Amino acid sequence: MSFNEGAGLDVSQVVSGKGGAMVGGGIGGLILMLVIVFLGGNPLAGSGVGDPSEIFLGGSQGETVDLSECQTGADANRSDVCRIVGTVNSVQDYWRDALPADINVQYRDAKTVIFSGSTQSACGTASAATGPFYCPPEERVYIDAGFFDQLSSTYGADGGNLAQMYVVAHEYGHHVQQILGILSKAQDGRTGPQSGGVRVELMADCFAGVWAHHAATTKDAQGNTLIKPLTQSDIRSALSAAAAVGDDHIQGEVARGQVKPETWTHGSSESRQRWFLNGYESGNLNTCDTFATNKL
Repeated sequence: MSFNEGAGLDVSQVVSGKGGAMVGGGIGGLILMLVIVFLGGNPLAGSGVGDPSEIFLGGSQGETVDLSECQTGADANRSDVCRIVGTVNSVQDYWRDALPADINVQYRDAKTVIFSGSTQSACGTASAATGPFYCPPEERVYIDAGFFDQLSSTYGADGGNLAQMYVVAHEYGHHVQQILGILSKAQDGRTGPQSGGVRVELMADCFAGVWAHHAATTKDAQGNTLIKPLTQSDIRSALSAAAAVGDDHIQGEVARGQVKPETWTHGSSESRQRWFLNGYESGNLNTCDTFATNKL
């Protein structure tokens, strides 16, 4: 997938994060409850951190991400940071029209914080270890500028543009769930393939697919089309990312451990791919009701 080179990017929809402030003590459990993390399972697992109530989150001092270079679609084609900006623009342009038209609900914009190293959020300290996440209290998405390298090198996605853009679209799927009052269903106190958390994550994958179906119709502020039509190669790229962040893949292949479905919080690789395709093929958010079926 590529951007039309002459399309304009709106950097007002993103923020350059900088920080490194420490959050400790009993707030740790609250962080894990509120953060809707892209990667499966506990983002702190394997880090030596014990009980959530005793977490001391921190990180190295973050660096400000330069957004001044993100002006056009050509910039989004050459730069991961600018590609995040362009994807945010496209995703929000789609949902601004789709929510009122499809279900008579008004969309409200959400900013994405692009950071390097670490930065502070209302849900605690964001760092490369957590992966991208959506923070409901402030309705913001947080993405480490270096995450996409990790998505390929550690998790095995193919590194294509739509693999990266799927991540952004998935997080904005959580924002749509927040607007619709669905996001809280993730907190049903259970884990496993049929849990509320898995259903919320698979719905966000489906919403990402719905956006992908319409991505080539989204426009910049001047009415220029942002994104060129998708190819089958683009879809394979997105599916590689969906497979890479499946709970079974992370447990068995990335962590080299035992696959334990009873602990899943995001869904299997197959389920994540299938729900993305469901959204992409239908182009309709009404096909994304993961709470209406047990065939996840």
